[in-house]
Amino acid sequence: MAEPKVDLASLSLFRATPAQTEESRRRTFPQWGGTLSQTDYLARDAAMELGEYAKDGKWITCEEQFLTCVFGGRYKRTGLVAYPSSSPSEPNSVHEATCYGVACVFTPPSKRGRGYANHMMSLLHWVNALRANLPKFPEAWGAPPEEVADAGEGLFSVLYSDVGEEFYRSAGPGGKGGGWEKRGAISTIWEVGTEEGGDEGWNWLTEEQLNGLWERDAVRIRKELANMPTSDSSYKVERPAAFATYLPTDGVCEFHITKSTFASNFSMADGFWGVESTSDPGTYASWSVDLRPPPATLIVTRLCASEEMFPGLIAKIKQAARRSGIGRVEVWNLRVGLKEVAEKTGGRTFIRNEHLPQIVWYGPGTTGDVEWAYNDK
Repeated sequence: MAEPKVDLASLSLFRATPAQTEESRRRTFPQWGGTLSQTDYLARDAAMELGEYAKDGKWITCEEQFLTCVFGGRYKRTGLVAYPSSSPSEPNSVHEATCYGVACVFTPPSKRGRGYANHMMSLLHWVNALRANLPKFPEAWGAPPEEVADAGEGLFSVLYSDVGEEFYRSAGPGGKGGGWEKRGAISTIWEVGTEEGGDEGWNWLTEEQLNGLWERDAVRIRKELANMPTSDSSYKVERPAAFATYLPTDGVCEFHITKSTFASNFSMADGFWGVESTSDPGTYASWSVDLRPPPATLIVTRLCASEEMFPGLIAKIKQAARRSGIGRVEVWNLRVGLKEVAEKTGGRTFIRNEHLPQIVWYGPGTTGDVEWAYNDK
């Protein structure tokens, strides 16, 4: 016998208790467990709550009434927003901003097709954003969610969709539409081949050494945002009203390494998860791995290089993959100049139909006016 549909106006969004969080993980295991046992799956998520990316209330599991069994998680992040200067001689105005990453949206099979997940995503805007920046709360939805500690004040949020663009785009804060919009789902992939080279001129980085790299990277990102041109043919937005990005620090890039390797027998050769040029401090990369589904792929999480230095850098990244038994390397959203060089080094660029980057903007203007800068993995 089919379960009756619950009136959406009677539902709201709450911060899950520890017991409800664990129950949500048990229910998602059949779909998301992959090759992990249920014990390892639960242990992985519990362990990840202890990481830098989750401390001090930065990782919250939300639920839309335990009755509907719809679960979601969201990560509080530090980001930067740059507003273009009105004068070509003046730098852009760069500000630190609170932003959010959304993950783990799930509805059990018996509850699907009733709009619960879409409604949860619409309500999530009211947890993440500064409410003064949102439209009037729809009366048909009942009462807005209670304000949650360690939440709110967000200027933008992002997610990566594996169910196409429209589902999240339709889940806006005031009804149909106005949700997360797709930006730059572009990948470049190299097969690693067999070519080997020496290590002279390069410094390999362990996971522990990456924090220093990411801190320097964050400083560089801030400086580059201040000097970004107000218009460029490579932008997804013709003339942005703002540039938005989140930073690689505070465990954001580290998260990918922890999640992808937990309870696996995999390790990078010699424990190296990054590389930097010894002659040019502006040439470096860090990476994670995607082991499931096969074939295993080395995924670059941050990359910085000039057109001249890029061939050498990608050769070192391919070398790290090859030495670790990985057959290919993937980078997201290379800038235009590097795409041309990538093709000459054997890279193949294409538009992805999975892991679609989507963003929603809560500041002045609309999401369509905002350029997502540094849209990496």
